[in-house]
Amino acid sequence: MYSGELEVQAKRKAIAVLQDEINRILNASRELATLPDLMMKKDKTGIKNTLEQISTIEEEVETLRRKITREVADVGGLIMNRENLLNTAYTMDEIAGYITGISFKLANIKPATLKNSKLDKDLTKLIELVVDEVYKLNEVIRSLNTNASNAIELAQETQAIEREIDIKYREATITILNEITNTKELLLVKDVIEGIEEMADKCQRVSDSFILLALSL
Repeated sequence: MYSGELEVQAKRKAIAVLQDEINRILNASRELATLPDLMMKKDKTGIKNTLEQISTIEEEVETLRRKITREVADVGGLIMNRENLLNTAYTMDEIAGYITGISFKLANIKPATLKNSKLDKDLTKLIELVVDEVYKLNEVIRSLNTNASNAIELAQETQAIEREIDIKYREATITILNEITNTKELLLVKDVIEGIEEMADKCQRVSDSFILLALSL
């Protein structure tokens, strides 16, 4: 078997692990999207279960990240762009960490703060947009092994979602500064929306990495 074929096989194996990783991140982001509604309903059991589920998924993502690190190390110099694969896996691990951090801080905001400032809907929209971005990444990686050109097009679509998140983030920031007077609550909400915006940036980095992977297949 030619070394080029071995490299492609190694990449496909690594991409399969990345796909498992993004699937779990998508599940975690969907769990995160349920939190604002659970908070407004004051469903303490639902909130607790959601936080536990997100934490479990983060651990699973970390396990997969270690797995791909071992596999890339095993093939040594066989994969030319192995640094890109590793950076992608670690960035995805960071995304899972953001979801955990966002969910923890969000769950500690008083429902009245969100309701009185009318931020519950804004937060839900922001989270839904970042879920859309993660879902797009899931579509990209599914296309990598079958249609690289389509994967590139899908990856570029994440840019539009990321730009929309930036706009919503700025709007939410103004609302926070104008509507929330309690310092503790203001800091918590600020950390949540900044976490969402930074998570969206990480998703864009992963999208860019997927384009590089697509070009190398």
